[in-house]
Amino acid sequence: MIYLFAIVGVLSALTYSCKKSDDTNPPAGNTVTDIDDNVYHTVTLGTQVWLVENLKVTHYRNGDPIQPGTLKAYTTSTVDTAGKAYVYYDLPSNADIYGRLYNWYSLGGSHILAPNGCHVPSVAEWNTLSVYLHNTYGTATSPDFGGIGGILKETGTTHWQTPNTGATNESGFSALPGGGFSFGAFMGLGTQCFFWTSNQVGPVMNTPNAWSINLNYNGIIAYRVNPDKLNGISVRCLKD
Repeated sequence: MIYLFAIVGVLSALTYSCKKSDDTNPPAGNTVTDIDDNVYHTVTLGTQVWLVENLKVTHYRNGDPIQPGTLKAYTTSTVDTAGKAYVYYDLPSNADIYGRLYNWYSLGGSHILAPNGCHVPSVAEWNTLSVYLHNTYGTATSPDFGGIGGILKETGTTHWQTPNTGATNESGFSALPGGGFSFGAFMGLGTQCFFWTSNQVGPVMNTPNAWSINLNYNGIIAYRVNPDKLNGISVRCLKD
């Protein structure tokens, strides 16, 4: 069986990334609009239809607001499991470029984060994408899947730091390095990209970690990593 991800230990602090491509034309075809009227383009990869941009929505699907997370308000005194949406450096303009950085608690429960007709993909759905890209582009097999990470990353060094190893963006996925928020600090702009999955680590709901997907500026490996659910990272949705 083909697996996209090398498994990395629990991350208590992260550096990471993602965003919409500025030097790649959005793919033609269907679009998705969220409750805030943000429009997302789509790309079809095998049997799946992915959004090309990261989520930037500030309300759940039912209209309830998502609590804004800010560096100023961050505290480690208690474990706050409320859903939160951060913006890199607390600058609203970054949300337009990179999307918002959501903690895992904003993904589900009594609220739905994804736009109507979409959902946050599972680890299994990312593996389906991996198999399709591997079979379509003939990348190297286990353990690192060769160009899978490069196929997902936007090309060039306008957004990714040099050398942006192996980036071709043949998939049209256009992953960009927008950074993230981890335990009171923003980090990773230009170097990494993380996407939440819908799967937590382990069967017990109060487990502190969940699975995410990681791409890096200096490699072509797509990793599966398990950051703390309190971290703010990007969300890329898949159509139902």
